[in-house]
Amino acid sequence: MKNKGIIFILSGLLLIAAAFFLTGYNIYDEYRAKCSARQALDEIRIEEQDEEEQEDEPEIPDYILNPDMEMPVQRIDGVEYIGVLQIPSLNLELPVVSSLSPPSLKIAPCRYEGSAYKDDLIIAAHNYVSFFGNLSKLQAGDPVLFKDVDGNEFSYEVAEMEVLQGVAVDEMMSGDWDLTLFTCTLSGQSRTTIRCLRMNI
Repeated sequence: MKNKGIIFILSGLLLIAAAFFLTGYNIYDEYRAKCSARQALDEIRIEEQDEEEQEDEPEIPDYILNPDMEMPVQRIDGVEYIGVLQIPSLNLELPVVSSLSPPSLKIAPCRYEGSAYKDDLIIAAHNYVSFFGNLSKLQAGDPVLFKDVDGNEFSYEVAEMEVLQGVAVDEMMSGDWDLTLFTCTLSGQSRTTIRCLRMNI
């Protein structure tokens, strides 16, 4: 009996140590991701037009003439970015990677599908607090902004929030939404999903 008690105590101590290790790793991983995103954000050069160079009649952007065009990218340290996402109410400004992959998700939010030019952009990110961890705090009417690497700006407004199952790929891409943002819930089984409508069409 005494040996069983010692085994239980040692097992409990090992579980507590493992929990501390996992917590520490998660804190480190989020810090590293925040630093990576900040570094990429600092390096993204978005083309801004000088006010002096603007003519009386503004030039029509290429994406309006050809909405099916690929979104331009800027390569930084081997990673391609399509622009910058801003969510003022969450105090977030983040670079957006051109395509989703597990390594890219550890750097910044990623384009899951679609294009800002065709009003069907879907962006995914880890639920780190410095990424999309607070998406569920968004409310209808909150502004969301996206600026591509050519300097074209797209303004959105949060329309609704829904929780989708992790395997609900069709549901994620369904509906007439101009912008969708999503992340895993804490359990990892579902996806907190924010649907937005474009305001400056």
